[in-house]
Amino acid sequence: MKPQTGLSDKARETMGKVLNDLLADAHVLYVKTRNYHWNVTGPHFNDLHKVFEAQYQALEGEIDEIAERGRAVGVKAEATLADFLKRARIKEYPGEQLDAKGMLTSLLSDHETLARQLRKDVEAAEKNDDPATADFLTGLLEAHEKTVWMLRATLQD
Repeated sequence: MKPQTGLSDKARETMGKVLNDLLADAHVLYVKTRNYHWNVTGPHFNDLHKVFEAQYQALEGEIDEIAERGRAVGVKAEATLADFLKRARIKEYPGEQLDAKGMLTSLLSDHETLARQLRKDVEAAEKNDDPATADFLTGLLEAHEKTVWMLRATLQD
């Protein structure tokens, strides 16, 4: 059954693409963060291990919310690994061996990428007369901006 919540079919299609692309980005970033959690070494191991764990746990919750927002809009969550790798704007680098600073720098870049994209996504939601999705995406933007701040502060000498 098609939702009758006031969104046009075109708006539903547009927001479905936005949300499924974001779902893919969040999954790739989740896996990357989890990888860094497992593989970080060095004098700040314990602190970074905990930081990365908190970040992947936050992403796990975000992933569920993104998929559920898409379902509320009336689109199917495109949620296979193949879908994620095809759609994601966050990239993985298999075989990459980063030190702790490199991991932090990589995650900082990815969260900045998501923040920039989320600004565009909020604008798309507003243009498609979808204030609920705009509000939802604004909350995600705030969370990623906070992560950017924390990662940047951790990297500063």
